Amino acid sequence: MKKGTLYLIPVPLGDSPLPYTLPADISKIVQSLKFFVVENEKTARKHLRYIYPEIDQPSLKIETLNQHTPEALIYSFIEPCLKGNDIGLLSEAGCPAVADPGSQLVRLCHENDIKVRPLIGPSSILLTLMASGLGGQNFAFNGYLPHEKSDRKKTLKTLERESHQKKQTQLFMETPYRNEKLFQELLDQLSLDTLLTLGIEVSLDTEEIKTKTVADWLASPTPKLHKRPCIFGILQG
Repeated sequence: MKKGTLYLIPVPLGDSPLPYTLPADISKIVQSLKFFVVENEKTARKHLRYIYPEIDQPSLKIETLNQHTPEALIYSFIEPCLKGNDIGLLSEAGCPAVADPGSQLVRLCHENDIKVRPLIGPSSILLTLMASGLGGQNFAFNGYLPHEKSDRKKTLKTLERESHQKKQTQLFMETPYRNEKLFQELLDQLSLDTLLTLGIEVSLDTEEIKTKTVADWLASPTPKLHKRPCIFGILQG
């Protein structure tokens, strides 16, 4: 029996008009799908309705995959593909399987010879890197930094040192309500000549992407970061 395909369906990064962030042909794929694995069912159903308003919501078979999903349960999510059906994977926002638990499902598909097809859509990480002016030839995404202040300080120093030694842009993120605290720590801990990028609410109408040296950030008005999704980037020359 021919196996199905896992489609990685991108989700807008916020309440931005869909034509700005998602190619129209994604709707054709969504129309053909009945099986979905999603990070948040409420968000996913809302997004699917935006893509395809006539979608028959009650007929959809939706499984939830997040940080609380037992690992033993994840294998059952690929069973439709093993029986010849296609599946759509959706993150809470942005691209599935990037800084997202969906990567576990993708790996299972590879292990079971199931085709994985990523669809084009917004990634706050890549969009920030593109617009930052920092080095795009060699970069690393580090996810969330340690929660403990002492560990976070050590990590920042390590990332700054590696950025200089490897000429490597270092990207990371924080829970939005802690953005202001992290920003202040960056100003306190990093060298004055280190470049610091803020990618705030990327792809939305309120988007701000700015790169300055730490010294210039210190001399500038403090950006509004509270509860605004942000990607941070640093490069030490």
